[in-house]
Parts: sequence; C-alpha cells; structure tokens
Amino acid sequence: MLSKILIANRGEIACRVIRTARRMGITTVAVYSEADADAQHVRLADEAYPIGGPRPQDSYLRGDAIIEAALASGAQGIHPGYGFLSENPDFADAVEAAGMVFIGPKAESMRRMGSKAGAKELMAAAGVPVVPGYTGEEQSPELLARQAGRVGFPLMIKAAYGGGGKGMRIVRSAEEFLPALESCQREARNAFGRDRVLLERYIESPRHIEIQVFADSQGNTIHLNERECSAQRRYQKVLEEAPSPFLTPELRARMGEAAVLAARAIGYQNAGTVEFIVAPSGEFFFMEINTRLQVEHPVTEMVTGLDLVEWQLRVAAGEPLPLAQADIPQRGHAIEVRLYAEDPDAGFLPGSGRLQRLRLPADAEGVRIDSGVVEGDVVTIFYDPMIAKLIVHAADRTGALARLRAALAACVIEGPKSNIAFLERLARHPAVVEGRIDTGYLDRHLDEFIGDDGAQAGAGDDARAAAVVAMLLATEAEARCAAAGSGDPGSPWAAADGWRLGHAGQRRVVLGDGDARHVAVAHGAGGDYRIELEGAEPLTVEGGTMAAGALQARFNGRGLRFQVDTEGGTVRLHDGRRHWRFERVGAYEPERSEGAGGGNRVAAPMPGRIVVTRVQAGDSVSEGQELLVMEAMKMELALKAPRDGVVGEVRAREGDFVDADAVLVTLED
Repeated sequence: MLSKILIANRGEIACRVIRTARRMGITTVAVYSEADADAQHVRLADEAYPIGGPRPQDSYLRGDAIIEAALASGAQGIHPGYGFLSENPDFADAVEAAGMVFIGPKAESMRRMGSKAGAKELMAAAGVPVVPGYTGEEQSPELLARQAGRVGFPLMIKAAYGGGGKGMRIVRSAEEFLPALESCQREARNAFGRDRVLLERYIESPRHIEIQVFADSQGNTIHLNERECSAQRRYQKVLEEAPSPFLTPELRARMGEAAVLAARAIGYQNAGTVEFIVAPSGEFFFMEINTRLQVEHPVTEMVTGLDLVEWQLRVAAGEPLPLAQADIPQRGHAIEVRLYAEDPDAGFLPGSGRLQRLRLPADAEGVRIDSGVVEGDVVTIFYDPMIAKLIVHAADRTGALARLRAALAACVIEGPKSNIAFLERLARHPAVVEGRIDTGYLDRHLDEFIGDDGAQAGAGDDARAAAVVAMLLATEAEARCAAAGSGDPGSPWAAADGWRLGHAGQRRVVLGDGDARHVAVAHGAGGDYRIELEGAEPLTVEGGTMAAGALQARFNGRGLRFQVDTEGGTVRLHDGRRHWRFERVGAYEPERSEGAGGGNRVAAPMPGRIVVTRVQAGDSVSEGQELLVMEAMKMELALKAPRDGVVGEVRAREGDFVDADAVLVTLED
C-alpha cells in the first residue's frame, strides 16, 4: 500500500480523497493556487505546496509544478481527482516517468478514449453499440456540413476532447449548422485546447445511463451497476440516481456486460465510467468512457456501501479488486444533487463571493454532504462554482426523494445566489417523481422549474404573514429577556406590544424581499395578532409559537407550520415546499431609487475574460443583439443590447479581463 500521496486537485474531491487516505493511514499532500491558499483541502492535508497563480493554466493545469511538489514531498503517487489533469495521458506518463504511481488508468487507455471519435471507432470494432455519425480527422467546415447532411438532422456536434457539456450543440437544420459549429469549436478550443469535433445522430427523448467500471492489474474487470443522469440542463448533470427507474433487470445486465466489454477493449485499469445513451425503446448506444472517478460516484457508494476512492488506492498499489462481480452489493436507492453558486432566474449565471451563511444538513443516516468549503470561504471566479454535493439514501426511491426534499429544506446559502429553490422544484416535479425525465426535458420545460409558479402564488400572503409573526415573536422574546435582566422586570414599558395611551397597540413591520417591499400593520401580542398586509385582506393569527426552529400558528383558522430562522435582521421560512427570505427594513426607511441610465450600458455580470467583440463604436444595434461574448467560470456568456440604438463606446477588447459590473459597451442617448 502507498504510504504518501499527493492530490493534484482542489475542492470537494481533494477533501474526499484526503479523508479516505487518512482513514487508511496514508499521509496526504495538497497543492494550491494563489486563490486557494486558505482553502479547506489545504487545511485538511498533512502538507501543502503552492503551485502558481489563480487561473487553472497557471496552477492546477501545470503538470510540471505538481510533479515537482510531489517529488519534494516524497509522495509515492498522485491522485488526479476529476477535471484539470485527470484525463491527460501526458501527465500520467510524466508521473510514471518520475517514479511515482498515477492513481488512475494507464496513459494508453486514456489516449484511446481521449478522442471521442477514436473511442467510437474502437467500440464499434469491439462490438459495443455506437450512434451513427462522423468521426473523421478532416475538419473543414465544408466537409463537416456535407457529413451533417449525410448523418441527417437533428444531430449533435460534440468536442472530440473533453466533457462536462462543453463544446456540444444540437443542430436541427442545415441553416443552423455553420454558426453552431463555429461556437462549438471556439468553446472547445478555450476549454480543452483543441477544437476537433465529431457529429452524431441525435436521439430524441433519450435517457443518459452510465455504468461504473473497475479493473485491476491482474486482468479482473467488473461493473458496479448503473447511475441514471437523465436530469440535465445544457448537458450538465443536475440529478443523479441509482438504480435507474427505467432499467429492467435484463437491460441492466446487457448494459453491464457492454460496459465491461468496452473497458476490456482498451485494457482499462482503476475506476472509470462507461456512458450510454438509451432510446425510449431500450436500445442503447455507447457515448464515451470517462477515464477517471466521476463527480457522482457517491451515488454508487451509497447503494453498494463501498468506498471507491479506497478501491482506487488499492488497485493503484497493485492489489486485486476487493470483490468479484457476483459479490457487488446493491441496497436501496440513492440520489445526488449539486448545490451551486448560480442564479437560475438569470439563466443560471454562475456566482462568486463570500459564503456569508452556509448551513447544510449534517452527515447523518441517509444524508451525506461532500463539500470543499465552509461558511466564510469564498467562491472564486476561477473555478467551478459548486458549493457542495448533497447525497441521500433510503430503502426505496420514494423514500429517497422524500429525504432529498427534507435535506434541501434544511439548506441555507447566503452570499452568492444558489440553485436550492430550483433543486427543490426538481425534486417535486412529476417528471422526476414518476421517473420519466429525459435528457432534454429541463431545457424544453425550464419555466416549470424557475420563477414563480401558480402552486406557490396563493401561499405568498401566508408566508409574508408568517414572517411578520416570526419577527414579532422574536422581538417580544428579546424584550422579555432584556426585562428579566433589568432592575424592573415587571415594567409595562418593557413589553414590546406596541401599546400607546389612547389607542390599541399596533406595530408597523416592513419586509424587504429583493427589490420589493411588503408593509404590514400588526395589532396584538403574544402570538395572537391581526395583520394587515398591504394589498391583501387582513389575517387573524392565533396561537403563534416558535420552538425548535419551527413556527406554528392558525392563519384565519387554518393551521400552518414553517421552519424558521430569525438570525439578525433576516427571517428565513420554509413551508415544506419552498424557501422565503425576508429582510426587516426600518419601519419608515425611505425606498431606494434606481440609478438612471441603466438602459444605456452593458456591464459585466461577473468577473471574466472577453473572448469575442461583435460591434464597434457607431454600429446600429437591435434589442437583444449579441454585442460581446465573455468567458467566466468555465462557460461562455453572451452580453446583449438592452434596447435598439447606436453603440457609443466599446470599452473592452478580446482577451481583456474585466471586473464584475465594469461597463463594457455604452449606447448613445
């Protein structure tokens, strides 16, 4: 067994590997960029070495610096995690040449799978089903357009190198092909350094099902059953589960056999994932092999009870696989979702900033959190904005979905915006609950998962009233505590009931809800109130109490219960279906006015790099026309004209790094 390893990665996967290695008695070494000097994986490791600047190409993609750190530390092996250099065969070769073990597949296997085009040809030769398409090296736009016509529409353009949904486009007509090709190649070039693409027939309403495989150096190859990843947005996995609600035992066995055949065809070792696209008929086709550990590996761990990182370390040390195919356990159902710093209501724009408040359900029976950050850490602009992975397990799928909904309700993320509300709707949606979601469903029906929905519109008044009650009860409790510690605890002036000589007690409460304000006048005290909400019928509240983080009361005679948190001047509520967050605003504080001229400027929504400028001063533009393309947090963002007009200035050039809110283009008045 290895006694000391270096983890060539960051975030939750680095923390995950460090914890497993420590449990096995292995000393761990971390590497970090300038942006990660205080990151959790650095704090958790036994040793840590700096390797360069904050951008990945200046640090985590510098194989030479990582190997130098490993040699300086005396590490015997390097675990690449996922992303960065994890599927780089040249890095794997360099690790082996330096006398260390690469804790992953052999470089030759990665080279065979590093090109999606070559992988498809190899799989077809081995008898694994593949989707019809074009995988040739000739990449001229003219030839690709002709091949697209041969394959037929709709078709998929895919970057031949890389993954994670980058460099992928669906094209439904010949007219769309060349613009989509240009965009796909540019994104692939920026993400992976190579712009070769392949074409393949697009399967309508498919499922995405992947098989976890493992192989050792003694020639043993097995699979650990499937994970379904059909809930996707723009090819990014949103929810992963095992077992798949779609597969029959017979289809599961056939796909498992095909996955093992694929792994053996490339002489695979260590952990990998064979990904298949599955038609509604049950016909399945090879997509690719991810030659690394997957982000969603905890789903497999939860249903098998196995530690896949431990298996990786043992196989890398030359040990045989711990179990044979017939001995792989399968128990219950597991689901994983990823908590991101992003704004679903703004096109899932990635976020950055300090995590001012981070409350995640503690690891407990059936609930697991994998995270590389804690409260107070910063989500930077340089890396993927994932905050944590939330994984749940139960005896069956119904129980797992219920546990997922309860765990999401306990999550609080403040600072950058998050996708919690989006995930809560996903976990309740009939397409997910009934197990019939396909890979394109979210993109086709995104309005069902973001913004306000009719089911919640009627609950708004109750939520606002509950926030008022929570604030009143908290204020009254604080007043009682203050009075108890004073010299006159029985003084009527210590009561926070709004009483005044000559009229019934009333209190004005103003709630801030984003840019909106909700004004309420409350009469009463001690949990019994009459609340007059601006623009709504008065509500009678009776028996209001707060205990163990929950508010219970009767609202116009109807009993309701909310999870509640009144820390500081903020009230957070959850009614079992969704979150609300209100700020307490001064009762007579003036409203802020919006600045003028917003329609004349196009600003950077976040820090990033300008990759394309499409206009110059003097150009006439139309509302919605693309003006610039910027790259931020591993994705491209199109910045568009807010109105018809004439460009006054273009203040950024291609290649410029810009700060959030920097004005990039102005329009003439």
